[in-house]
Amino acid sequence: MTAQLGLGEVRALEERYLMSTYRRGKVDFVRGEGPLLWDAEGREYLDFLGGISVSSLGHCHPAVVEAVREQAGRLLHVSNLFYTEPMARLAQRLADSSLGGRVFFSNSGTEAVECAIKVARKHAHGRGVREPEIVSFEGDFHGRSYGALSATPGLARNEALGPMLRGFRSVPHNDAAALREAVGERTAAVLIEPIQGESGIHPTSDEALLAAREACDEAGALLIFDEIQTGIGRTGSLWAYEQTPVRPDLITTAKALGGGVPIGACITGPVAADVLEPGDHGSTFAGAPLATAAALAVLEIVDDSVLLRRVRELGAYLRERLEGLEGVRETRGRGLMIGVGLGEGLDAGTVGADLLERGLVVNVPNPQTVRLLPPLLIDPHHVDRAVALIGESLLGLAPR
Repeated sequence: MTAQLGLGEVRALEERYLMSTYRRGKVDFVRGEGPLLWDAEGREYLDFLGGISVSSLGHCHPAVVEAVREQAGRLLHVSNLFYTEPMARLAQRLADSSLGGRVFFSNSGTEAVECAIKVARKHAHGRGVREPEIVSFEGDFHGRSYGALSATPGLARNEALGPMLRGFRSVPHNDAAALREAVGERTAAVLIEPIQGESGIHPTSDEALLAAREACDEAGALLIFDEIQTGIGRTGSLWAYEQTPVRPDLITTAKALGGGVPIGACITGPVAADVLEPGDHGSTFAGAPLATAAALAVLEIVDDSVLLRRVRELGAYLRERLEGLEGVRETRGRGLMIGVGLGEGLDAGTVGADLLERGLVVNVPNPQTVRLLPPLLIDPHHVDRAVALIGESLLGLAPR
């Protein structure tokens, strides 16, 4: 067995051999169980980030581990040129639990968005649109490949990565009037997050969602919900759209779907189910038996009304406790997807680093916000522990 490297040695390898695309916290995690993580020195941490909403059942959930172990001993990969039972069963479960159409499997959320863009463009060409456009909200995050990046207004402004793909435009978040004006004959789709995640947990208003649905219906365009972060129970329903007045035509999902195993999916409703044909799209690894077996185990646990109701209740309890802290200006979100807006004089980056030192893992999407995405299976005492640590940090860092 290879000897365990120290944090300094791991950092040296990272700095020499990995491209510098991430700013990493100064921790080397080696083990996880439920909502807890341990570093190489054996120190325990409470994880209220969950791998950015990936480990929604906590770390190494026994059912997911067993599904992966059993499938790995039977069959890992044969490609999409053949049938496999886990892939077919997962497609049925995803479609039946959502829009009732068809599914394309991917390896990530970004790839799921790429599929949705293809579906939207081909659908638009089918109704005679020669140069289709996709409309999104400013502040949305849809991924980092060039199609998804072009639909992500904030990242798309990085000129050093340009030129971006044509056919994408954005309007201010929650501006229903601007959205209606932007959608027209050339619009292939409106692509939006029901709750913006990476910009700091900002729910999209019912008014804006209704405007998007109405504008798409009038133009013959598709409404696409990016549920990569909000889906699979995060907001207290299996899909975030279920708590809105709007039903989309396509959903993209990933993150929590595999319980830590990479997998994503683009799910259509009937209107777009037959748009893609053989040769239009593909992926070597997507829908492989290992990932789809893991996802089936995840859905068996998450798609449960009792658990989902508990997510809503725990989310409300967490927000209530947070809003009682000195230094918390507001909380935003739904279920266990929460943005904590900090008061004047507090820097979220400093708070996030201090919390890591105290043993709480969180995320900082911007200088004013701490993002919390804890496992869905946490208990109230985990909430109390997290709130106590946040309160201690804010008190210690408060401007004098």
